[in-house]
Order: sequence, then C-alpha cells, then structure tokens
Amino acid sequence: MKDEVLLDAGVVTRCRRRVHLENDPAMRDVSTAPLDLGVEQRIADAAEHRRSVAAQLGELLGADWTEIPRGVPYADRARLTLDAMGEGVPHISGAQLPDDAEGGRRGAIDLLVRSGNGYVPVLVVRHKITDPGSGAKVSPIERPVPEAAKVDKTRKVRPQPRDQLRLVHAVRLLEACGYGAGDRTAGAIGVEADVVVWHDLRTPNWPGGRTALAEYDARFGDRLAVATAAAQGDEPLAQPSRITECRGCPWWPTCESQLRDRRDVSLVVRGEDATVLRERGIATIDQLAGTPLESAEDLQLTGVRNTDAILLAKAWLREMPLVRRVRDLDLPRGDVEVDVDMESYADAGAYMWGCWLSGTDIGEEQGYRAFVTWEPLPDDDEARSFAEFWTWFTGVRRKAFERGLSFRAYCYNELAENRWMLASAERFAGKPGVPPVSEVKEFINSAEWVDLFAVVRDQFLCPNGKGLKVIAPSAGFGWRDPEASGENSMRWYRDAVALDGGERDLTQRERLLTYNEDDVRATYTIRTWMTSDAADQIPFAEDL
Repeated sequence: MKDEVLLDAGVVTRCRRRVHLENDPAMRDVSTAPLDLGVEQRIADAAEHRRSVAAQLGELLGADWTEIPRGVPYADRARLTLDAMGEGVPHISGAQLPDDAEGGRRGAIDLLVRSGNGYVPVLVVRHKITDPGSGAKVSPIERPVPEAAKVDKTRKVRPQPRDQLRLVHAVRLLEACGYGAGDRTAGAIGVEADVVVWHDLRTPNWPGGRTALAEYDARFGDRLAVATAAAQGDEPLAQPSRITECRGCPWWPTCESQLRDRRDVSLVVRGEDATVLRERGIATIDQLAGTPLESAEDLQLTGVRNTDAILLAKAWLREMPLVRRVRDLDLPRGDVEVDVDMESYADAGAYMWGCWLSGTDIGEEQGYRAFVTWEPLPDDDEARSFAEFWTWFTGVRRKAFERGLSFRAYCYNELAENRWMLASAERFAGKPGVPPVSEVKEFINSAEWVDLFAVVRDQFLCPNGKGLKVIAPSAGFGWRDPEASGENSMRWYRDAVALDGGERDLTQRERLLTYNEDDVRATYTIRTWMTSDAADQIPFAEDL
C-alpha cells in the first residue's frame, strides 16, 4: 500500500536509484560508505546555525514564540506541534509536522508562522539566500511574518531551487493536516540571519514556466512511485547510473560495484548522455568504444563531444588515466611564475592564500609562502591577510615587468580564486592594501592569469575525472597527507581556530599549511610536466 512509504523533503533532489535503495527491504543490512568528514561537518554546522537562529528568535519574539523540544520521541513532537497550531501560537520553532499517510510524506520545518487562518513554513539555512540587487521581498528578522514583507531595493533573491522544493514539501504537509495558509507563501532565513526572504511558490520562475509547486509535485510523485515499488518488491523503477551526486553518496559502493560488473556506459559519460546512449542501444563501455568514429555525429550528446565519448571509452578499457586530445601540448609559460591556491571556509571567507614562486630570480625568495589569518571567520583580519597577499603578488608582477620579464600566475579551476579575490575586494574596500575591484578584474581577465584546469580539460581526455588530485599523480606528484582533501580541510580548519570552543589546535594549522603548499606544488608539477618530454609519453587519442 502507498501509505507504507513516507518520504521526507530530501527525496525531490535525490538520485532516483538512491530513493529505491533507501526503501528496499533487501538493502537494510547492506553496508554503506561513511559520510565524508567534510559533509558531516557541514551538517553539524547547519544544525548549530538552526539552534542559534532559534535562540535569536526566542529572544526577539518572547511570549509569541514556542519551541518544540528536540529530545522527545518523534510522535510526541508531532503531537506537540499539532497542539501548538490548534492553540494558534504565532511562531512555532522546530516543528515536527504530522505524517501525511495519504500523500506519502513526513517532515519537519524550522519555523511555522501564523498567517490568516493557517501557517506558513520558514526554512533556516546556512547559506546565502540573497545577492546585491533589488526585488527581494523581505521582512525584518524580528517580524518574521509575510504580512511585514516589503520589496528590498538592495537585495535580489539568490536562486536556491532546493530550498523552494523543501518549502513546498512543508506546505503540502500543512495542507494535509488542515493548517495551510492557502496563499502558498513560504520564507527562508539565510546564513546572515538578518531578514526573512519570502517566496511566492506560485510564481512561474522554473524552466518551461513551471512553478515551484508544479515542479515539486512532479518530482515527489515520481520518487514516491520509485520508493513504493522498492518497498513492495516490484520491478525497480530506477537503475544505477553514475551522476555527479554519486561522489558523496553512501550507496556509491553498492552502485559502483554493479556498474563495473556491467561495464556501464555511465562510468565514462554521465547524466542525460548515458540515458541517450542507452536509448540508442549503447549500454556498455565496450559498445561505446566499438562505435565507429565516423558515426559519432549521430550520438547527439550534450555533456561531452561525441567523438570524445568514444575515445574516453577506449581509454577506460585500456586503464589509461590520461589521453592527449592534441598531439602537441601547449601551455603559456612565463619568465616569472606564481602558483596560487586559496583556502576558504564555506561562505564565511578565505583564510589563506598560498603561493609558489618560481622562474627567473627577481630578488624574492622562491618557493612557498602563505598569507593567512587564524582568527575565526568571519573576521576583519581576513582583510589584512588578503591585502598582504595582493601586495606581495602585484609586487612580484611589477618587478617582472620592470626587468622586462614575462609573468604568469596559475591556479586549478579559477572559479574559487576569482570569487574570493573579487569578494574580498568588495567586502574590504577602503581598508589598507585592499585593491579596488577594477584592479582585480583587470588581472583575472588578463593573459597572465592561467586556469590550469581549463588547459587540462582542453588538451586531455580524462576517463576518471579532471580534479587536481586525479591528474597530479600522472605527473608524478603525491600529497604528503594521506587524508588530504578539500572536505577534510574544513574539519582541520575548525580545530585550528577552535570554532567549536576549547583550545586552538596548532598542529592542524601546520597540517593546513602543508596541504595548501602541496596544492600549489601540484599545479607547479603538472605544468612543468606538461612542457617536458615526459608528457609526450601519454597516448594520443587518434592512436587509440
């Protein structure tokens, strides 16, 4: 029966196969991968943010606010929430909504706000929900009700589709228990926790002119069908296929084993492209590798070039981590070179700028240096460390120019470095040593700033991915820390600055510095390898 399955809001943005596995009784005793430590930390950070906002609301709203205790059984929390709504409590924090057995839903919401004859849900999230601009409907945090909302001329809504879908889930639960407000309005409190942003879930701002309500209903209906088939032991409605989400999924070991046994085509092309190939009868890597190159134009792929898909399959079968897309590799080099890697903590800021100076001697000590703040972010000391980085960096650039030498700086995937250079210049404008935004833009748009990731993407085929830690070993580089990863560095940072209280762990500071140094040494190693004869030993795609 359908009421045997109750799904939370997360299913609408979750892989369909994962929904199957989570509801398949035969999978209950199967071991899953542990959560990545970085993901685990983000979950803990989000929970702490919700607790902090709840405490803030309690102080602001006083007698008009109540909190549902978190340490009581699930059924009791749902009953207490229902009682509070029945009494007309204006603001209910930590609400556990009653199960909707008919609709197959269950779920909680961070805040319920009395509006008219019902309630509207408010989500508390630890990410940004607005950007500079205009048009967002907001109300002050001390008046978290839609009736107080006004258009803000300084903020625009930052697209957060997942948030809207979670809010629709809560709206449907409220409707099921008879406490829906009727106008389909819902709110969100972001990481700044200074306003509530209000969404009209009936606005047709989704692809194809759909509303958030329609998008949610279609997705939830599909996931409910998948889960129900799994629970009843029927023919599965979702089969494993590799997508981006697989990287952090606890069920990936199960799916990976099945995909490798099948030599599934999604191991070399992902998402919709794998679906397109299966529809054409190309379900395995062997079948894709056997497709004549002259037939490639008929494949109609969108995520990868058609010929590249065939060559990736050939490389995968031969266990080649890299294949040259071009016969002669080309990488811009300079007389004076700097490799740059930035370390940030979520949306709080960038606490470290690491650099590796190499090339012609200009009177600066070559090798690694880091510009860092160990004050817990967010903190104005970040302005100092960024200013010191920029002053040194532009000084090296100027000295090269004055000596008639060419200059190049490198990073691996410029999106992160560009984001925080621009954001730092904007946030700390006017502080000593902080450059104007125009100066930062001039540099990142110049030929002197080289994104090594883009160079690798354009000149190599990489069956196992193009990440720095995937590519660097082919150039002969390895990280000294066996646990080196961006996710783990988040945990190390928390300990280094004692974000959770207690003593600051100085050993984790050294660990972060070593990790950052290895990242810039990795980019240095890749680019020097690419311009050496050793790279010519990598097979050329046309020779496969």
